[in-house]
Order: sequence, then structure tokens, then C-alpha cells
Amino acid sequence: MDGKLKEKLMKYVFMAASIISIAAFIVICYFIFKTGLPFILRHGFDFVLGTKWSPATNPPSYGILPMIYASFVVTFLASLIGVPIGIFAALFLAFEAGPKMKKLLTPMLNLMAGIPSIIYGFFALQTIVPFIREYIGGHGISILAASILLGIMILPTIIAISEAGLEAVNRKYYEASVALGASHGRSVMKIVLPAAKNSILAAVILGIGRAIGETMATILVVGNQARITTDILKGIRTLTANVVLEMGYAAGEHMEALFATACILFIFILIINGMFLMFKGRSSKNEG
Repeated sequence: MDGKLKEKLMKYVFMAASIISIAAFIVICYFIFKTGLPFILRHGFDFVLGTKWSPATNPPSYGILPMIYASFVVTFLASLIGVPIGIFAALFLAFEAGPKMKKLLTPMLNLMAGIPSIIYGFFALQTIVPFIREYIGGHGISILAASILLGIMILPTIIAISEAGLEAVNRKYYEASVALGASHGRSVMKIVLPAAKNSILAAVILGIGRAIGETMATILVVGNQARITTDILKGIRTLTANVVLEMGYAAGEHMEALFATACILFIFILIINGMFLMFKGRSSKNEG
């Protein structure tokens, strides 16, 4: 097989892979929105802004505002924990760690990314929850426990992508800064880090997406009470937990409400990614 034929064949292989990926996305959207969107249109603001979730009462109440609040609070606190640690860890691996240390740490981070979420949940249940209960207060199973857990879980994503972005920055930027008299630390923080901002932002967005979409680990430590509270030592219920906990026995309008919950979560993920694309586009225009 000559080179041109191989090139043409691979072109169609790549095209087929792209079409399959897009088709899978469309099928998922259709499957979720076909059941969930009619429910949202029927109930409107009573569903999105309602504060009471009680499918078993007569009449039933389907308000997911407490779950929306819970998802954003837990994700926000997890980001406060995970994002700074992840970025500084990436800076350390890219500019401070020696070859031996980097060779040791990189496989460990890759292993962290491959650990099943349920294992993280058991870890938090046996370590983080008792620590909070004994030294901070409350029952341990709480917003704080879930936030710490998710902050740990998003670290491999943030570190790996941020490190790749930092190492992709042209080394001449750093060398020029040092040559002009700037210290090593100042050159890294003021020159290299801003130059890699798109990659770092991508890492943060992916980390946030992982946090807001996490289910099994969160269920074990978040408490799963559908309520709005500002006390981080109390339990709440996230959107993903709401779907998983009740989908096994839901039927009729109750199941439609759970599909609608998944629709809302899906929309939030799309909005987050859309904001990232807008920011990235503006950054590219400014740099141009």
C-alpha cells in the first residue's frame, strides 16, 4: 500500500471517529432531553426554583433548587481547595522537581486519575469524615467532607493539564526574563504562568466539570439531605446524587423529574464549557 493510499485511508478513519463521537453526543442529548424537557416545560420555575423535593407526597413536589445550590456550593469549595494546590503542584513538577522526583511523582498522579471514585468515597468515609467529626464538629458527613474529597479528586486533572501547558511555553520567554535580571520565581510566576493561562484555564474547567458531575464518591460523604444551608458541617444533596438515589425505584412523573434534573445538570456543564470557549476566544484575539 503506497503512502497516498494510506494517507487517504487514515483520513476517512479519523473522519469516521469524529462522526461517531458527534453521533454519540447527539444520542445522549436526545435520550435525556426527550424525557426531561417536557417535564421542565410543564412545571417551569416551580421545578427549577422550588425548594421542596417530595415525590411521595400527594400532591408530589419536585423542586430542585436545594440540589442546584448543593452542587454549586460543593463544587465551589472543592475548587478553592483543589485549584491552587493543583496549579502550584504543576509549577513544582515543571520547574522545580528533579528528574528522579518527577519520574516518581508523575506515575503516582496518573494512578490517582485512574482510581475508581467509589474508592475515593470509602477513603473519605474512613479518614476525612472521622477527622471532621472529632476535631471540627458536626456528624462528619457534610458539605466540608464532600468538598475536601472532590478537591482531592480533581487534582490529577488540574496538575496534568497545567503541567503540559507550562512545559509547552517557549523556553525563550523564561530565559529572556532571567537575562533581564528577574529572579527564577518571578520569571515563572510573571512570565511563564500567564503565557500558559489557556491551558491552566482548561485544566480548571475540566476539574470543575469533574467535581460537579461526580456521583458515587459524593453520595457517601455529602449527607444527601435536600435542603439549603450555609453551615458547611451539615449535609446536603447534589443533583447527581438526587438522580442516583431515586432512579432505581422511580416511575411515571417521578422518573421524568429525575430526567429533568439530569437535563439541568447537562445545561450547567454546557454553560461552563461555553464560558471557557468564550474566554479562550477573547484571549486569542487580545494576543493577536
